[in-house]
Amino acid sequence: MTPTLLDPKNDFVFKRLFTAAPALLADLINAVRASEPPITVVAILNPRLDPAELTGKYIVLDLLARDAAGQLYNVEMQVRSQPDWQARSVYYLAKTLADQLQNGAAYHTLQPVIGIHLLDFDLFPDTDQATWQFELRDRIQPKVRLGPELQLHIIELAKADRKHRLGGDLAAWITYFKHGQEDTVMTQIAYPPVQQALQLLQTLSADDETRRLAFVRERALRDEISALRGARNEGRQEGRQEGRQEGQTAVLERQLAKRFGPLTDDTRQRLAGATPDQLETWAERLLDAPTLSAVFEPH
Repeated sequence: MTPTLLDPKNDFVFKRLFTAAPALLADLINAVRASEPPITVVAILNPRLDPAELTGKYIVLDLLARDAAGQLYNVEMQVRSQPDWQARSVYYLAKTLADQLQNGAAYHTLQPVIGIHLLDFDLFPDTDQATWQFELRDRIQPKVRLGPELQLHIIELAKADRKHRLGGDLAAWITYFKHGQEDTVMTQIAYPPVQQALQLLQTLSADDETRRLAFVRERALRDEISALRGARNEGRQEGRQEGRQEGQTAVLERQLAKRFGPLTDDTRQRLAGATPDQLETWAERLLDAPTLSAVFEPH
């Protein structure tokens, strides 16, 4: 019997696959950065996979690669919205840039550090835009860039897949990540690198140890959800002890902000005017809702 394919969005599987196939990683980078000259990955700088990392809280199994020109790429898959995700991502890119200067090296030797972060959640739920590129640019004259040293590409996979707004090579990769386990969908993708990635995924899925470690990683990610549920229940108890509905509202507001980012004034007003039953319902939906609006949608 052919084993069920592993989920290519599992960050352990993601790292294992692209570590084994740098050429496919280069193709993914080129698809995301289609407006830039194509690159070749010459080295994966962090290929080691420590089993102990698979169960670490908020551990990110990312890839750090170097191209032929010396540019560095931090590529990662994220399926859970973590607290302070934006700050962590920018910090890591800045640290990777700063770590290049060792033993008194000059600033002109710095190579650009480029983040490519694939998110299976909506980071910016209030817009249909699914691909983002952040750089150091002037606010008044955005055409003026300070330099190429720090760049961050964000792909919101779920949104891009739902809207079907993307074409070309990147669309094929997004389909792979979102539907790699679905034969009926993948047979429609003729793009050779994605078909190669699918074949490699089949090989990994047939390996018992890889399947075991992928399960360990998935269990750890589910444990994070359980921790969130525990924090939510603790917040409810705190609200009951205080005897105030405002306490329950404040807890839910903090949880929503951690999951989906800063809340608008309209959302805060909606929370403030909610009944206890509404707050209870929204708190339950928070764990699985893909977007902020889905938390409030009637079922």
